Amino acid sequence: MDLKTIKTFQTIVSSGSFNRAAEELNYAQSTVTMQMQRLESDLGCQLLERGKKISLSEAGRFFYEESLHIVKDMERLQSRLVDLKIGEAGNLRIGVTDPTASYRLPQLLSSFMTQFPKVKVSVEIAGTAALSELLLRGEIDMAVCSAPELGKELYFEPLFTEEFVLLMPEEHSLASKENITPEDLQDHRLLITAANCPYRKKLESVLQESGGAPFDTMEIGSMSALKYFVESGLGVALVPEIVLNPAPAGTVVRKLEGKVIDMTCGILCKLSDYPLKLASSRLYHFLKQELSATRIF
Repeated sequence: MDLKTIKTFQTIVSSGSFNRAAEELNYAQSTVTMQMQRLESDLGCQLLERGKKISLSEAGRFFYEESLHIVKDMERLQSRLVDLKIGEAGNLRIGVTDPTASYRLPQLLSSFMTQFPKVKVSVEIAGTAALSELLLRGEIDMAVCSAPELGKELYFEPLFTEEFVLLMPEEHSLASKENITPEDLQDHRLLITAANCPYRKKLESVLQESGGAPFDTMEIGSMSALKYFVESGLGVALVPEIVLNPAPAGTVVRKLEGKVIDMTCGILCKLSDYPLKLASSRLYHFLKQELSATRIF
């Protein structure tokens, strides 16, 4: 018993004869007859009362009513499998670091899910190191983050640069300087992120190269929260420029010379999964096009 045979039976019932069913389905009448004989044999009961007019047996009425649901479910399943195969349906798990998670991804996902409404997306927000481990364990399908540590079985494609600027209270002594260097930060409290943050590691490397006395730092666990601590006068911070639209009241923005803190970001996935397939490939190419539109290297 297959779907085509069930559809043939339904067409016989709706059209009222074998001949009209054969014409509607573009089958030979012998094919329709053979399909019905096989169906009744498989079920072990007579479905149709043959005569001048086709009528349903009691078993036929029951089977017809139930088969309507079966065919509908099977067609939905077949359609779903086709959508899955061509990447227009599926369940995706994506990891994202801030500030992309807060300032870029919502609008991008809204656009993507409008184009592909059958794709369901879940989002995990974490740092690059944590997202790398989730990828290796198969708990997410891809990530948008900074470059991972070397030596991991991961594929990274750079797409854009996260630009950082120096944020400080407007009454801060450095606020009057137009050109600020890392050395200028020596005597001022610098708000920094958690120790495992790639941005913090790069910042510390730059500051060490500038020499001088150790910096006065205050650790803040969230990059997105840095601007609010600056607003409260607790220090200065290098923050992603995208989070300052607008900058908090009572603060000013300055560039740090050399763009030494800017971070390269892109799409990360398991090396064994690249190139990505199905719905993952759809999202990958969508994000690649949208995020690289503002490429700065």
